Amino acid sequence: MEGRLIPLTMVTPGKEVILIGINGGRGVQSRLYSMGLVPGVKMRILNNNGAGPLMVAVRDTRLALGRGMAYKILVDNGRQ
Repeated sequence: MEGRLIPLTMVTPGKEVILIGINGGRGVQSRLYSMGLVPGVKMRILNNNGAGPLMVAVRDTRLALGRGMAYKILVDNGRQ
């Protein structure tokens, strides 16, 4: 059974997800791609406390994403 697509902002800390798509224009996509956030990449949520930036680990890198940008990132949250 497949998971469902949700915005990155809805993922709880400690969970690993797979980036499926980016719901934004070319500028947003280009910026995220340059940071290594491309479809198929695995990410682990380090911090998502509802205030301030969302922290993720991608490969060997830690990234801080603003909430607006993180909301545009669609991930597969795994099996339900």
